[in-house]
Amino acid sequence: MDNRDQDSGSPGLYRFCVKIPIRYADIDAQRHLNNVAYFTFMEHARVEYMRQTGLWDGRDFGQVGMILAETNCTYKAPAYLGQTVSVWCRISYLGHKSFHFDYSIRTEGGEIATGRSIQVCYDYAEQRTIAMPAGWRKIIQDYEPGLDPEPGA
Repeated sequence: MDNRDQDSGSPGLYRFCVKIPIRYADIDAQRHLNNVAYFTFMEHARVEYMRQTGLWDGRDFGQVGMILAETNCTYKAPAYLGQTVSVWCRISYLGHKSFHFDYSIRTEGGEIATGRSIQVCYDYAEQRTIAMPAGWRKIIQDYEPGLDPEPGA
């Protein structure tokens, strides 16, 4: 699945993009996109990436198999009501149990933020971390160009 056709401004190695209109509820008292909305937008892109690449079917939450360990966002420029953001995301790193999503959040004026989230593969029934499923690793390696190598590889 290649979503480059959704936005002609594909930044670097990013192949996957979702477009999200900025709603009134996303705006803060300073009349620009609230900082919390960026994290919601990254989450939306991450979930759609997983669904569209076949990592998760979007129905069985018991099959998600990961837990969010860390997330960050670097704000570069404001965005406003009426604009649409393009949230580009990619998996940039695969470890034994963890992987990283990188994000580039853009409007028609250019990049307004970058972010990263670290996910850890997790068995919710057993309440413990697990190795990345081989099927996930294959899907990601087949889809993502320029992955950072696994430590020790």
